[in-house]
Amino acid sequence: MADTVVRRVDLGYFIRPAEETGTGHPRVEPTLGYLIEHAQGSILVDTGMGSHPEVDAWYRPRRIPLPTALAAAGAKIDDVGYVVNCHLHFDHCGGNPILAGRPVFTQRTELALARTTEDHTLPELIDHTGAHYEELDGEAEILPGVIILPTPGHTAGHQSVVVTRRDGTVIVAGQSHDNASLYTGDVLSQRAGVGHHPVWLDRLLAYDPKQVVFAHDNAVWTPCSSQVS
Repeated sequence: MADTVVRRVDLGYFIRPAEETGTGHPRVEPTLGYLIEHAQGSILVDTGMGSHPEVDAWYRPRRIPLPTALAAAGAKIDDVGYVVNCHLHFDHCGGNPILAGRPVFTQRTELALARTTEDHTLPELIDHTGAHYEELDGEAEILPGVIILPTPGHTAGHQSVVVTRRDGTVIVAGQSHDNASLYTGDVLSQRAGVGHHPVWLDRLLAYDPKQVVFAHDNAVWTPCSSQVS
């Protein structure tokens, strides 16, 4: 049986304005999804950016349509059997309506926030025609070797996806951290027993990940013991 494959899906980019970066300068950030090709069906983690005039004026996004993005990753819309959104902000669930009818795995807390909290997301991306949610209350194995793990922080219902492969575990961490360097800082803090790190980090590291990938960073985190050639 073929091993599970994790493919990056380039969904475009947006420009985070200086008011949000803390540096006084705007920053361009990629929007990345991940296609998990599993023997029992393909899972798409995050689906791209939704559109709204105010959102577009503020973030100036360059969207890659989901069918085009999937094609570049060697897949098509019909290949996607399941959807996971790390959280339900507009830049992570924009393609959900295109995938109507597929089960969308989300933490119950996150879905409640999206439905009841003003400015959490774009409402038309949540309860669109054909929306089919599988609401989770914590950790869940959705396919053999594919585990959803709550990683709250960016939002109260944020979640990451653990993919167990024969050659090592890959974690799709979404926006648990804005980039790989911030994740590294928390890992070192945990190992040193100093400072602060998220309470869920111990559970994540217990999977001994070979790689950790993120929604807004092209960099891939690898453990310090990894060989560099």
